[in-house]
Amino acid sequence: MPRPMQDLPLIRLLPGRDRRAKAGHPWIFSNEVAMTPATRAIPPGAAVRVEGDDGFRHGVHHFNPHSLIAARRLSRDPAAVIDDAFWQARIAEALALRTRLFPTPHYRLAHAEADGLPGLILDRYGDLVALQANTAGMEAATPAILRALDALIAPRAVVARNEASVRALEGLPEVTALLRGEEATGSVEEGGVTFTVDPLGGQKTGWFFDQRENRARVAHLSRGETVLDAFCHTGGFGLQAAAAGAASVTLLDRSEHALATAMETARRNGLEERTETVRGEAMETLERMGQQGTRFGVVVVDPPAFAKSRKDIPQAIRAYSRLARLAAGLVVPGGILFIASCSHHVPAGEFTDTVIAGLQRARRDARILAISGAGPDHPIHPMLPESVYLKALTLQLS
Repeated sequence: MPRPMQDLPLIRLLPGRDRRAKAGHPWIFSNEVAMTPATRAIPPGAAVRVEGDDGFRHGVHHFNPHSLIAARRLSRDPAAVIDDAFWQARIAEALALRTRLFPTPHYRLAHAEADGLPGLILDRYGDLVALQANTAGMEAATPAILRALDALIAPRAVVARNEASVRALEGLPEVTALLRGEEATGSVEEGGVTFTVDPLGGQKTGWFFDQRENRARVAHLSRGETVLDAFCHTGGFGLQAAAAGAASVTLLDRSEHALATAMETARRNGLEERTETVRGEAMETLERMGQQGTRFGVVVVDPPAFAKSRKDIPQAIRAYSRLARLAAGLVVPGGILFIASCSHHVPAGEFTDTVIAGLQRARRDARILAISGAGPDHPIHPMLPESVYLKALTLQLS
C-alpha cells in the first residue's frame, strides 16, 4: 500500500524560469524562485515540493531561501517521502556501486549530487566514516544519515569534517567533531601499502581517494626509477611508487606532521630505506633543486587548489604554468611528469594548455600518456560538468 504524500511546503518557480529544471538540472537558483514572504520563511534545509508556474511538478528538493543555490533535488517524484527509509535506500544504492567497484571497503561512499545526495560527502575507511555536510539540508539530515550508516555498515566511528568554505554560503559554521565512537584513527589499503588516516586531524576527510587510479598509473611507471613526490601530504604517490619497485623516493611537503606520518607509513611497510623526506615550500624547493641540477626519473606535482574562486583564475593559471616549468626541469630525458589540478574553477582544457605552455618555457617536448580525473567512486552528474574538479596529465618528456 503506497505511503501518503508528505505535507511539505510548496515553492513555485517564476514564469519562464523552469527551463533548466525541466531539462533535468538538479539545482534551482534563487532568481528562479517566486520568493514570497511564506517562501522566505521556510527554514533553511527543509524538504519542499517544487512546481513551475504552469503546474509542472519538479519533485522534492532541499531548500534554503538564503542561498544562491536555493533548491537541490532529492527526488524527481513529487510524492517522495523524505524519512529514514529514504536515506537508507539512497545510501544503500551508493554502497552497492562501491562494492562492485572495489574489493575492500576503502572508498568515497557518497559523492553528493551524482549519488542523489546533494551536498553530502561520505568517505569510508573500513569501519570508520568521514562525513561532510555542505548544505543546510544535509546538516539537518545528518541524524538520519547516521542512522542509515548504522543500519548499513555499523561503523565504529563517524567523524564530521564540516570545514568546506561552501558551508558559509549556506549560513553554516565550520565544525570538526566525532559524531560516533570514541576513537577515529583508521587505515587505507592501496597499492600494496597500508596508510594511516586521521579524519579528525588530517587534511580534508583524511585521504584523497580521488587520485587512486592516478597513483596506480604513476606507481607502474616508477619501477626502477628515482621519484619525487611534491606536495606529497602523507606520501600517497611516492610510497606506492616505492612499493612498486622505485629505486628511491623523495617526499616533499611543507608540513612536518604530514612528512612524519609518511615516514611512519614507510617504516611500517618496509619502505624506509628507499624513502627520504624534504621539508619546504614546494615551489621554492623545486626551483632550488633545478638550480642544483637534481633530476628524477618520475616527478609528481599534486598541489592544493590554486583557485578557490573565479577571481583567482588568472593567478592560478600563472601558478600552474610556473609549476609545470619547474617540475619539467627536474625530469630526466625520457622521464615521467604527473601534474594535477583540483581547482574546479580552472577548466580542463585551460589547465592542459597552461601545462603545455609551462613545458614550452622549460624547452621540453612531451607526449601525453593520459588525461585523467577522479576515480569512479567520484561519479559525475551529467548535468553538472562544473563539478568535474580534478584534472591530471601524465606525460613523458624528452
